[in-house]
Amino acid sequence: MRGTQLAAGLVALALSMTACGSDTPSSPGGGGGTSGAPAAKLKIGLAYDIGGRGDQSFNDSAARGLDKAKSDLGVEAKELEATAGETEAQKEDRLRQLAEGGYNPVIAVGFAYCKSIGKVAKDTPNVKFAIVDDLEDDCKGDNIANLLFAEQEGSFLVGVAAALKSKTGKVGFVGGVNVPLIQKFEAGYTAGVKAANPSATVEVKYLTQPPDFTGFNDPAKGETAANGQFDNGVDVIYAAAGGSGNGVFKAAKAKSKLGIGVDSDQYSQPALADVKDVIITSMLKKVDVAVFDFITSVKDSKFAAGAKTYDLKAGGIDYATSGGKIDDIKAKLDDYKTKISSGEIKVPDKK
Repeated sequence: MRGTQLAAGLVALALSMTACGSDTPSSPGGGGGTSGAPAAKLKIGLAYDIGGRGDQSFNDSAARGLDKAKSDLGVEAKELEATAGETEAQKEDRLRQLAEGGYNPVIAVGFAYCKSIGKVAKDTPNVKFAIVDDLEDDCKGDNIANLLFAEQEGSFLVGVAAALKSKTGKVGFVGGVNVPLIQKFEAGYTAGVKAANPSATVEVKYLTQPPDFTGFNDPAKGETAANGQFDNGVDVIYAAAGGSGNGVFKAAKAKSKLGIGVDSDQYSQPALADVKDVIITSMLKKVDVAVFDFITSVKDSKFAAGAKTYDLKAGGIDYATSGGKIDDIKAKLDDYKTKISSGEIKVPDKK
């Protein structure tokens, strides 16, 4: 009788241990668990640049990619945002909070995260990371995907539009911060202006110099810079300045001039409804596509470290036609678009 009871107890213990084993959680970034167990829902960590969700531009494009992943892939997400004047340690802490808090993958929106993502990625090798807009040595790694764009190509197209729509032959460029990335926008824009009208002039103004990155989210500075250019005879301004572009459009509205948006289709942004009639087009940098592609690659176990470039040919760059304000020149723009995509026109990425 005692032997029978002992055997029964051992069987029960074995069954209990087996049941516990089936509940073993997956390790970060790995398959984990026993075969046949339901896959855990992907938890995405996304760190925005200055301005965050609601900037109507760069960050909002990333947010659209995340929102699509939520609706199409059923992922969960936590979103954090950079603040003006923050230290490198604060950026690192934000990414570490996500990576060590069970979020995998983690996406850093903007080149300002380069050093911090490199450090955190080394410390959390089982977490997959992506950084938008940077391929420096500090942010390369076996678990880091570098999502890049040919911003100069789209900027060339809106430069053509600016030249063709200008009545004075003087157009403007307002850059948020004077860094190599934004200089790519300027270089492409200037090349496009000159291609369409060799005698046109381009007036350039950067709102801040690094390490001051507030130029990406200071509409008042954007408005002041735009007013200065408009007073000098400029009649179309391309604002590659994130949230500061809102001020450029406000100035254009007040002076009956024209503006060109960036990153998102700014004509269609609800928060810019009061000034949309001056926005003739926007250079579309499809960060949303890159973010969604990256999340999908992790979900499908197809993550790839290193650079992935979204250019005009790949559909990662384009120009907006909302509002119909460039319908009369669309054929010319599309001709340039075809020539760039085919390689017939090589757009410079440096000034």
